[in-house]
Amino acid sequence: MTVPDVLAPARLGPIDLRNRVVKAATFEGRTPHGQVTDELIDFHLGPARGGVGLTTVAYLAVAPEGRTHAEVIVVGDDTAAGLARLADAVHDTGAAIAGQVGHAGPVANGRSNGVRAVASSRMPSPLSLQMIGSATERDLTRITRAYVGASRTLVDAGFDVLELHMAHSYLISSFLAPGLNKRRDRWGGPLENRARLARQIARAVREEVGDEAAVTAKVSVSDGFKGGVTTDAGLDLAELLESDGHLDALQLSGGSSLMNPMYLFRGEAPVAEFAAAMPLAVRLGLKTPIGRSFMKTYPFEEAYFREKALRFRERVSMPLMLLGGINRLETMEQAMADGFEYVALGRALLREPDLISRLAAGRQLEGACIHCNRCMPTIYSDAGTFCPEVPA
Repeated sequence: MTVPDVLAPARLGPIDLRNRVVKAATFEGRTPHGQVTDELIDFHLGPARGGVGLTTVAYLAVAPEGRTHAEVIVVGDDTAAGLARLADAVHDTGAAIAGQVGHAGPVANGRSNGVRAVASSRMPSPLSLQMIGSATERDLTRITRAYVGASRTLVDAGFDVLELHMAHSYLISSFLAPGLNKRRDRWGGPLENRARLARQIARAVREEVGDEAAVTAKVSVSDGFKGGVTTDAGLDLAELLESDGHLDALQLSGGSSLMNPMYLFRGEAPVAEFAAAMPLAVRLGLKTPIGRSFMKTYPFEEAYFREKALRFRERVSMPLMLLGGINRLETMEQAMADGFEYVALGRALLREPDLISRLAAGRQLEGACIHCNRCMPTIYSDAGTFCPEVPA
């Protein structure tokens, strides 16, 4: 088998990419009024000009209650023009653009949004201190249609790739996790039922956009909490999604924004920095035993999802994107040798948006990111997400 060159041109479904490096969806914090801004465009022009094949806009909600908070973009007629401007700017660099399309479900802050959050089952929200509602049949029909509408808007705006968010305890993920999904109807119980929404949305989006865009999904190799999606369940889900044939690739992620965010990031948990950026009630909550357990510390090692991801590579033949603290060209090349078709980087490109160009030119072999995670609390800053290691 010929091992592909990670920095050479490639295909993702019907889309041509100049290389196999994806700028992963990382919250930008640059849409204070829920609209595309010059600052958001500049944020994505950094890695686009810096050599990535694909940059991913996060997070694009399909419905008002599906926002993580009020400042998030809801894809629709009133945001379409700005999204088209963003897509045009990225295309001018030679890169492609993806939109992470999703519904936050229980990760939504209903108090901020002014709309009650919904999830697979009724539960208290640690974000808004309100009760989250159990999604009704009517809700799920409406939300599926909203995914379709948002996907059409993004494709018409020039987006090349639609990334369906099925991880991190967002709405679809909340159905997949047995500890969150307590339903006794056709949406709960065995995995085939819990995966119904994921498969329904993937099918509906593909039927809408056809080969006008690539359609991918972000899925979990493990949620990292009791009652979350396990690796075995993730593998079964991947097989179901592959058998349906609606997706062009899976991006392998992990952790839970609601229950265990550090499982995704690894390394030291920036508890003090988070507390300083949060409202008083949240700061006090972080000092409780429950709050301290929420911000766990996991040892960092590069490509920390590789071992679990290799199990996915063994079970399915569809293209896979490896994610998880990737920082070195050698690691990207190893991912290709392992049979992964793409690599996705987040923090490394926040520190050095031009990292891929530097690697391609042979000016360096690894990124400067130290994975201190102090960038995480900056999502709440007025300046938007940034790397504290980079001088202002």
